[in-house]
Amino acid sequence: MTPIVTLTTDFGNADGYVGQMKGVLLSLCPDLRIVDLSHDVPAQGVQAGAFLLETASAAFPPGTIHVAVVDPGVGTARRRLVVRTERHSFVLPDNGLVSRVLDREPAHAAWALDAAHYRRDTVSATFEGRDVFAPAAAWLARGVSPERFGPEVRDPVRLPPSPPPSPGENAVPVVWVDRFGNVVLDVARIALPEGAAPRVRAAQRTVDRIARTYGDSAPGEPVLLFGSSGYLEIAVREGRADHALGLSVGDRVTLLL
Repeated sequence: MTPIVTLTTDFGNADGYVGQMKGVLLSLCPDLRIVDLSHDVPAQGVQAGAFLLETASAAFPPGTIHVAVVDPGVGTARRRLVVRTERHSFVLPDNGLVSRVLDREPAHAAWALDAAHYRRDTVSATFEGRDVFAPAAAWLARGVSPERFGPEVRDPVRLPPSPPPSPGENAVPVVWVDRFGNVVLDVARIALPEGAAPRVRAAQRTVDRIARTYGDSAPGEPVLLFGSSGYLEIAVREGRADHALGLSVGDRVTLLL
């Protein structure tokens, strides 16, 4: 099977950073299949990157290698990791990016990316995505065992999880805003009590109508629905919920149960 490597970054596509990472990957492993998960993670948005990695990586076949670079601490003493779960491998900085994946699929093991001979000859202190993470992913795709990269790491950094919703008022964060302006909240459907009818208060407005699809509402009307990721969203038909309610990633709203 042709190895698959996915890329998730906050680099955007205006510069050549993503292309350089792909160039390094293909130089070391020309038969790779490279898939872009997203390069529009908010800048330095580790929480948002962790959400995207959790929800998008699950769609890929076993053996996929996921490279994620949302890295405010690039070049510092923070560790660089390869994390292996039952199905996939993740190559990323040790800053919590893999937290939500591990909540869903516990790690088999993790190793530090310390071995210099699996990096580029010159490593930039500001571009480890190209010089450390991309080469490591290519060597993994070529069959190098992760134990050869460095010592085992038993304590990868974990972001604090959101507490499960309880009856009454809950402050919950916005974890993602998609390109349509749908506001995704850190409220998984499976975390809600059976039969719960959630309401959300944001920007002095209460959204209490629950729809099944984006089209099950009047144009301009904010509604709640559970999106394809299984998380609660605020949506506005033929509009943008983020603009209508003044919300962005990291903001908090009030969930009423």
